[in-house]
Amino acid sequence: MRYKVTMIFTLFACALCLFNYSGLDPDNIFLFMFSVPVWLIEAVNDIHNANVFGVYALTIASYALFGMIGDHLRYRRRARS
Repeated sequence: MRYKVTMIFTLFACALCLFNYSGLDPDNIFLFMFSVPVWLIEAVNDIHNANVFGVYALTIASYALFGMIGDHLRYRRRARS
């Protein structure tokens, strides 16, 4: 599988968003700990004014981007060997 890290990170982000959406995380602790877009939104504005589905989409997109960067670095290192 070529994009293994991307898939793992994206699935983690989807699980994080589904966990938050299900109501099992009533204080949004896990979303605040693991979502980089939430950190950036909190630095600029109040998170309660943000669209929750937009935050979920940004969280999944950012984790997919981090996974793509990880895959790129992994394959670049493997190509050097």
